[in-house]
Order: sequence, then structure tokens, then C-alpha cells
Amino acid sequence: MAPVSILLNLLWILIGGAWMAFGWLVAAVIMAITIIGLPWARAAFNIAVYTLLPFGSRAVNRYEVTGTSDIGTGPLGVIGNIIWFVLAGWWLALGHALTALVLAITIIGIPFAWAHLKLAGIALWPIGKVIVPA
Repeated sequence: MAPVSILLNLLWILIGGAWMAFGWLVAAVIMAITIIGLPWARAAFNIAVYTLLPFGSRAVNRYEVTGTSDIGTGPLGVIGNIIWFVLAGWWLALGHALTALVLAITIIGIPFAWAHLKLAGIALWPIGKVIVPA
């Protein structure tokens, strides 16, 4: 990881990244408690890690990485994302959007606000995404 990414990640954790990563972790644990929620729990845990350290990484569609379709990138993935949106996606996206709004008030917070907005989009539709180095 580049030194700039390390610095940005440290600042990120201090000004709200840890809070939202905890939200993703709570969502992952709640989903894991229910046997039916295990596919969503894995996606939520992966994105919790990404939310904790977003600089130097990016989320892409798994199809772009592997070049092949799978359950998460096909029709079942769409159904899974719709269920995710109803159960947890909207409130995680709302948390990211509100945090972005607060951070965007300051000039220093604008890059972090932008990162929160990207994470809000991922929060709405996480199944089929994979985290890769930027």
C-alpha cells in the first residue's frame, strides 16, 4: 500500500471510517446468525474490511475479475441484492450518505465524503462485488 493510502486510511478511521465499518460488521453478524443470511454475511464482512481501509482498494464486479458468471453475478445475485436492499442496504447507504454530508462541509473532508458516497452505492447492491487493489 502506498504511503499516501496509509495516511488517508489512518485519517479515515479517525473521522468516521471505524463507525461505518462497525455498522457493516453488525450487519454481517446479524446475517450470519440466521442461516439463511450467510451469503449476505460474507458480502457484508468483505465490505466491512473495505470500509475500514478504503484507500488503495476498489470494489468491482466479480465478473470483471474472473471473466465468468457465477451465482452472485447472475439472476440469483440480483434477487439477493434486492433482499439485501430491503433488509440492510438502505440503512447502511443512509449512514454513508449522512456521514458524507457532514464531511463535505469542510474542504479537508471532501475526499472522505466522496469515499463514503462510493460506499453508499456499494451498500445498496453488494452481492457480486469483489475488493481489489487500486
